[in-house]
Amino acid sequence: MSEDFGANYITIMDEEGNEFELEHLDTLEYKGETYMAFFPAVPEGKQEEARPDEEYGLIILKVIHENGEEELSTLDDETELEEVYQQFMELLFEEDEE
Repeated sequence: MSEDFGANYITIMDEEGNEFELEHLDTLEYKGETYMAFFPAVPEGKQEEARPDEEYGLIILKVIHENGEEELSTLDDETELEEVYQQFMELLFEEDEE
């Protein structure tokens, strides 16, 4: 984990070997599975360096168990992704209203 960020941040590597930081927003259980929501992280003072064409949307990853370890995986099923996205939106907006 990078020292540029706090405890709610993780570093992941994409399929091309590029590392990037994600800010963990929340975790939810849905239909017996665990999902985690993240936003891409930009270190303080480096917001100006972020490319304006980069998309900074919500990233949803599924917790899977492989070889006795927890790993994060992308959701390949569009229906599953949409359902979980809606669950996170309800959860995140519910927290904002409180």
